[in-house]
Amino acid sequence: MRVLAILLALSALTGPAWACGPDTDCQLGDRHYRIAMPEGQIGSPVGAVVFAHGYRGSAAAVMQNQNLRQVVSDMGLALIALKSADDDWVIPYAPRHMDSDGSVEFRYVEAVIEDATRRFPIDTKRLMAAGFSAGGMMVWNLACTMPERFAGFAAIAGTFWMKPPETCATPAASLVHIHGTTDPTVPLAGRPILETRQGDVAESLDMYQALGGFTPTGETEFEDLACQNRRNATGDVLDFCLHPGGHSFRSSYLRFAWEKLQAAGQL
Repeated sequence: MRVLAILLALSALTGPAWACGPDTDCQLGDRHYRIAMPEGQIGSPVGAVVFAHGYRGSAAAVMQNQNLRQVVSDMGLALIALKSADDDWVIPYAPRHMDSDGSVEFRYVEAVIEDATRRFPIDTKRLMAAGFSAGGMMVWNLACTMPERFAGFAAIAGTFWMKPPETCATPAASLVHIHGTTDPTVPLAGRPILETRQGDVAESLDMYQALGGFTPTGETEFEDLACQNRRNATGDVLDFCLHPGGHSFRSSYLRFAWEKLQAAGQL
């Protein structure tokens, strides 16, 4: 009995043994994702940051960012790292995927959420989609296509390719967009890439503001971010935050966006 008690105590400390995780792919047919549960998580469902990597990135590389993993874990959240179908996300107007409607990626994200919640104690009411650079472009597409799947979205240094879509799914979601004022890789106004071009961030924000009925509510600051805040009648968030830098990412931006959603009652 004493040996059994010790084994049970050790199991409680280390948590369950998952079939996949931060160092092992969670297979979904010919696709995969990776996941890191928060340290000390035992049993109770937790929220999650569903993260989309940049160009030529990977789920494995996201998990190698120890600072990112620690920040998300300290928030008591799981980190779910997605992997694009190609070197880049296969979304509308992306280079070499000009004719894509994005459905291959959107179905994949749905499958990841369903699989992750089957394998792990994930609270589907507390999901935030986030991404950097090309991953930020993916996030804007997710906000437009499946706003009901996430409590909110955090797009960093990336928006729609080419132009905003003519329409998005409603009701509008909460979205925080973060960008560097001197970003040369994904400039605020975009730039030509092969047969396409990056979109203009202002055009995307204007489209989403009209879609969701957002109106200005003032300005706030966080670290090096200066934010223009918008809210709508249902309390959704549309914040545009600039930092005086280039094409850069800070893990603390995810905490900032999550806390914005919490303060607005979205989580």
